[in-house]
Amino acid sequence: MKRSKALKLSLMGASALTLVACDNSQEVGVFETLDQCIDQAGFSRDICEANQKKAQSEHLRVAPKYTSISDCETDFGSEKCETAPQRTTSGGSVFMPMMMGYMMGNMLGGNSRFSAQPLYRSRDDSRNFRTGDNQKVSGKTGVTKVAGQTARAASTKTRTIRRGGFGSSARAS
Repeated sequence: MKRSKALKLSLMGASALTLVACDNSQEVGVFETLDQCIDQAGFSRDICEANQKKAQSEHLRVAPKYTSISDCETDFGSEKCETAPQRTTSGGSVFMPMMMGYMMGNMLGGNSRFSAQPLYRSRDDSRNFRTGDNQKVSGKTGVTKVAGQTARAASTKTRTIRRGGFGSSARAS
């Protein structure tokens, strides 16, 4: 075999190995309700409740925050937003999307590095769940695979989103 042909075969093999190594997908559970977690994935009530509660507490930390309910509803839909317990620096209300489900992190694979987190549905992609960092998760409930970065905890939202008038874009403050 010629040296160039052997080199090409070696490079092809290395490329395939690199692609497999980059596939860091994680198996997660995606649920809207406690019963789905128990019935669809077969977890105990205690595990499902603990993860749902963890996601609810994370919801306050990671949900996108808005200075007006109408701005929030522009992104998440009519009656899909709620008042957050936080206040703006001037004392005004802060709004955030309602939690539409939760994702049980990589505990399914025995790795506790990823914890439970809340899931949302945006107005323009209402079929899919999304994380607090707007990472697409799945359109279905049950056990599924997601990209490793999607399974990681969402970042804390410390700024509110404010929309301008006609022709303006959204900006954080």
